[in-house]
Order: sequence, then C-alpha cells, then structure tokens
Amino acid sequence: MKPLIKKLAEAYGPSGHEGQVRELVRAEIRNLPDYISVDPLGNLIAVIKKKSKSGRKVMLSAHLDEIGVIVSHIDDGGFARFTNLGGVSPLTCLGGRVRFASGVTGVIGMDARREDPSRPPTLSELFIDFGAASKADCPVKVGDVAGFFRPMEEVGEHRLVAKSLDDRIGVAILIEVMRALKSTPHEVAFVFSVQEEVGLRGAGTAAFGVEADLGLAVDVTRTGDTPNGLKMAVGLGGGPAIKVRDSGMLADPRVKDLLVQRAREAGLAYQLEILEAGTTDAAAMQIARGGMPAGCVSIPTRYLHTPSEMVDLTDVEGVVSLLLETLKKPIEI
Repeated sequence: MKPLIKKLAEAYGPSGHEGQVRELVRAEIRNLPDYISVDPLGNLIAVIKKKSKSGRKVMLSAHLDEIGVIVSHIDDGGFARFTNLGGVSPLTCLGGRVRFASGVTGVIGMDARREDPSRPPTLSELFIDFGAASKADCPVKVGDVAGFFRPMEEVGEHRLVAKSLDDRIGVAILIEVMRALKSTPHEVAFVFSVQEEVGLRGAGTAAFGVEADLGLAVDVTRTGDTPNGLKMAVGLGGGPAIKVRDSGMLADPRVKDLLVQRAREAGLAYQLEILEAGTTDAAAMQIARGGMPAGCVSIPTRYLHTPSEMVDLTDVEGVVSLLLETLKKPIEI
C-alpha cells in the first residue's frame, strides 16, 4: 500500500479544492465498482451493487480534503497574510512550507516584533514568504488556497510520516478494501467525501443521497502513547480503533458491537476509542434524512493536524482486514 499512500498523501487537496485527489482516486478505482458518480458538492461515490436480497446498504466514508490556508492580504513587500481552512495551529506553521494549486511554494514566517514574544503566535502574526521583492512580484492573489508541503517518509520498522494522512490514509484504505472485496451480499457505497475539515459537509449531502442502512466512517484518531500524552487508551501498533464516542457523536452500540465481534472472530487486534475533541463523517451520516446507525473505524495517528502525521502500517492493514470481515458476512442491525 505504501506507493498508493505516498501518492495520495503528497497530493494537493485542501477543503473545497479536492479535485486533484478525486481524480487520483477515480484513476485507481475505475474498473472496480459497478458505477462511479460525483455529486454536486464534489463527493466521489463508487457503488458495488447488492448481490443478495438479504444484503444491507452500507456507506463507507473517508474524506479527501486536508487542512490548509487561504490568502487574505498581500502587503507591499509581497508577503501574504492568511487564515485557516480547518484546524490549523500557529504552533505547527512556523518555518513550514505550503504549496498552491499552481505549484507555487512559500515558507511561513512570523512577525519579528510582537508585543509579547513569550506567548505563542496567532495566525494573524504569521505570513507566507515567496521570495518576492514586491506586491507585483507576488505569485498568488487573495483567495488562493494552499496545503502544507512535505514528502512522505518511512521511520522505524513500519511507520509512515506525512502531511494529510488525515484522511488520505482512510482514502487509501477504502481503495484497498474495494480491490480486495471479492464477494459481499451487501450494496456498498464507497464515499470519498469533501469538506470534512470545515464541517462534515460532503458526508452530510452524500449520506442524504445514498440512504444507507448502516454508515461507517474511516478516519484518523489521536493517541495517548507519547511522552506526557493524552490519557487515552489508543496507541500506534495496537490495531484499529473502534469508536465508542467522540465530541460530535455517540457511535451506535450495535455498530460498535458488530465491529468488535468481527475483530474477535477473525483474531484481529483492536482498541476501543473515546475521543474527547474532534469528530468524523459518521456524525453527519448518523443524522442524515431519518437517521442511520453509524460508527467509525479509526487509524491511530500521532501529531494530527501537523505536516508530520504518523501512522503504523500494521494498524492500517488491520483496518482493511476488519472492514473486509464486516462486509463479507451478513449484517443484522
């Protein structure tokens, strides 16, 4: 999976500008589902039709978009001020590189004179430096959007570090599941959603249109396994994290229990996830139309919403296996 993950993670695709990633996904899956469509908001929906009358309609969702920045002002020196698209922390910006759709890159700097240099900077005190000599030389304009720019690296025995693994790792997992799913009684809608980082917008519209019996998000979650880390029972290498709750949803207990049952039957390692801050596409699926049972299978990830998110490949492979085990068998919910 590593070449696929690298291709997806390094692609440009901030919220609202997911087109390049969507076309990468389309090229990877073009011969796999029964049909592919793109809805008016930009969600890519690939459907494998039901093979059994007793099968259910299942929606799987992973989001295409990544956090980013949008240019709000350009000064006379050609430096660009910006604001955030999604959860961008000033602490992880300074000295980082960003890339625009045109391929233009810049480096993020900070005001040299601040009232209180001892406090953390705010986004309003940061700027993007393009090496321009003047406003006329600046290669971007107000409203242009950038994503963070950093190549994927392998660290340790089986760990990957990259920008936008939130949620390109979930996208890669859905592609891998589609490739490996040789038989299922269910109709499965693989949704590659847009604008998750700015309010779960794509998942909401997609879920309304798909009208599934069951929804599963595939997304990243935080970990508690770093020095002085969160008091959280999730760590890299412990297997897929089956969500119990997050700040936006309570996973349907029937869905959580189904995933736990499938993991145990297959002898797969798993963890139970309670995330105190953050949510996923499952929160939007849960309340679409008349509502649906929804849950989430999460990939433990360190350093979320930074340009260096870290995952363990064994966890990634475990998520693929758990989803396949779930989809191959009858679902009674």
